[in-house]
Amino acid sequence: QVQAVESGGGLVQPGGSLSLSCTASGRNFEIYSMGWYRQAPGNERELVAEVGIGNKINYADFVKGRFTISRDNAKNAVFLQMNSLKPEDTAVYYCYVEGEEDYGVGLTDFASWGRGTQVTVSS
Repeated sequence: QVQAVESGGGLVQPGGSLSLSCTASGRNFEIYSMGWYRQAPGNERELVAEVGIGNKINYADFVKGRFTISRDNAKNAVFLQMNSLKPEDTAVYYCYVEGEEDYGVGLTDFASWGRGTQVTVSS
């Protein structure tokens, strides 16, 4: 099973910055897309940013101009640089990865979620 692990969350003041990272691991797999989602208490999980096939990037409107997503394909990693943070950005941020894996029975699709990392923006 391909696994994703996030890190980099924490507590910052409004206007501050944080950097999140996520690394996927497994035996024999190919990643097609990686991205970041977030979920605040009482809210649905929502897309923050993603990098898909051909390194096409998609940002949610509420983070455009503030957040930057990047990907290191060789290291199976994705990063999220968050600037000008607002209290509304407070949430658990999850790494998402999807692709194909092969452990001896042929290629099969997979989708994995990290356990999440808490981001809190408060004075």
